Amino acid sequence: MLKIFLVLYLLFQDPAIAITSPQNGEALRGVVEIQGRMEAPNFASAELAFAFASDTGGNWFPLQTFSQPVAGIPIAAWDTTSITDGDYTLRLRVFLQDGTFQDALVTGLRVLNDQPLPTSTPTATEIVFNFQPLNQTPLPGPLEPTPTAFLSFPTSTPLPANPASLTAESIFKIFWQSAAAILFLFVFFSLILRLRKN
Repeated sequence: MLKIFLVLYLLFQDPAIAITSPQNGEALRGVVEIQGRMEAPNFASAELAFAFASDTGGNWFPLQTFSQPVAGIPIAAWDTTSITDGDYTLRLRVFLQDGTFQDALVTGLRVLNDQPLPTSTPTATEIVFNFQPLNQTPLPGPLEPTPTAFLSFPTSTPLPANPASLTAESIFKIFWQSAAAILFLFVFFSLILRLRKN
């Protein structure tokens, strides 16, 4: 009986080595605070690392190492923008003074920096109102509200005319005025030169 009680106590107590946040299957984005504890009595060192969830070769990428146990505060910050979107596993490995180690794993973490975070879609519910006037004869059936939608869209304000803009008509007008002025000057100087020669 004592053995059963001891096993149950060990199963239900908080583990001394654990990652408490993020949780299994959580979607992550940006810089994520990692919370946990590493309260082993014969602590030597610890390492926090991540791996691709599909990697079976044991390739872990260290995030932070610890020479002293840390608990009660975020133990590290993980910048997930430096990795590709996908599924990952997070591991806290505590090395003990006798040469052994203990692991705490969080699996199924989904990094979604380039994708929108999944949201739950609200289900449509039908609301029926049954209005009856006070102190009057009830109406023959339930009154159903009629949906009225008031949508307003922004409208553009017309811009004033640009005083520096040129139309094709004004360009032709300026061209012919300039041509007439040049022709007038040509005729005028031609007459002056002819009068001087005579």
